[in-house]
Amino acid sequence: MEDQKTTFDRLGSWINNSIMLKLMIITFLMLLLLIPTSMIQSIIYEREMLNEQASLEVSSKWGNRQTINGPILTLPVVYEYQEKEKEDDKEKIKTYQRTEYFHILPNDLTINGDIAPRVLKRGIYESVVYESDLILNGHFNISPDKIQERVKQQNFKAIRWDKAFLTLGISDLRGIQEQLTIKWLDSDLDVQSGTKINPIIGTGVTANLPSLSDFKTTKHTFKLKLAIQGSQNLSFIPLGEITNVALASNWDAPSFDGSFLPDSRKVTENGFEASWKVLQLNRNIPQYWQGNNTQFSINESAFGVTLMSTVDDYKKSVRSAKYAVMTIALTFLMFFLVEVINKRKIHPFQYALVGLGLCLFYVLLVSISEHTNFNIAYGVSTMGIIAMIGLYSISVLKVKKLSTLLSTALAGIYAFLFVTLQLSDYALLMGSMGLTLILGLTMYFTRNIDWYKLNISTQNSQALKHQNG
Repeated sequence: MEDQKTTFDRLGSWINNSIMLKLMIITFLMLLLLIPTSMIQSIIYEREMLNEQASLEVSSKWGNRQTINGPILTLPVVYEYQEKEKEDDKEKIKTYQRTEYFHILPNDLTINGDIAPRVLKRGIYESVVYESDLILNGHFNISPDKIQERVKQQNFKAIRWDKAFLTLGISDLRGIQEQLTIKWLDSDLDVQSGTKINPIIGTGVTANLPSLSDFKTTKHTFKLKLAIQGSQNLSFIPLGEITNVALASNWDAPSFDGSFLPDSRKVTENGFEASWKVLQLNRNIPQYWQGNNTQFSINESAFGVTLMSTVDDYKKSVRSAKYAVMTIALTFLMFFLVEVINKRKIHPFQYALVGLGLCLFYVLLVSISEHTNFNIAYGVSTMGIIAMIGLYSISVLKVKKLSTLLSTALAGIYAFLFVTLQLSDYALLMGSMGLTLILGLTMYFTRNIDWYKLNISTQNSQALKHQNG
């Protein structure tokens, strides 16, 4: 019985004092805390999706992303065909006609515009929209002889110069704010909704042109003012032989995207100015073609600007949550080193409570950032968690000096994480340097510990205590 008791005592002493077992338990707790961490990440993604849905709802009523395509001048070309048909045992020749469209792009196209952004709210969520005044002008070089040479000649009958029309593509017609009028030479053309050249231009407006055969000039100028509203992005298709686009706005966070970047740009805290110049040779679109089934995609040449939201709190929250494992591991490491070096025992349950407190930081961060600035939310969440863990460590360790040291180290971890979040382009560099420094400090403070002797001496002391008892 005494031997059995002694065996149980030794087993209990080993469980209480084994460094290896304690490390295994801490590792298990870290893995277990991955469950609430992943749940928190799911919550952040869910809130981000709700934000996107709110933004889409606002856009659906205000106007979606806008792409300006055109103008394209189109000429109907008539072809005549003959076929033999039998009727009452007699062969008859019937003649029928088919119309194809011949498309002409502008020789030059200039677009100047101002973008006035607005931030609309749906509940606690924000959506970036804009109003834009665009002026499009340019000219078409229309030579009847050259055009007739370019059309398909087989079964050719005539070009309907009196049925020519102009098409301007606008991706979301709900964004048009004012009635459109196109100035063609000295004439004002009425504009109607809809397009006749789908699928080249899916949505847009059409203006019927006066008979081109009545004009003596080959240079046909056009000009129109387009007042349009949309959400986040404004793009253009460079259909001119030379296309020049100049935009200005008071939005200080533009993202220039698409197939072409600006030739010149100026971004300040007061807004941005940008200009593009695109040549015909820069795009895979000819100046003339016939038929609606094109062998190229016009939209592939689109370029423009996206008004980036200055509040990317959800993205920052998601990125910070990805560092949760590192934060938990470093905090547990600090508590473990205090436990080993200063011989202050910490129960696994106390480790678990500290880990849950660290997980709670990310819930606080995303919930507070929805109502205020991300940096403020980060500071409030950090101070709250450090204060909670610091006060708890005073009760656990019974030494204010050690608790202060732990709180300071935890503050350093969160400060390091904050800097990493701000410097997204250097996140890998900052992370690798920080972890290298932490590993080096851990090696330094544990360099004189004899881990084998630590276990043996602890067990021996417990055995002596038992014998004396």
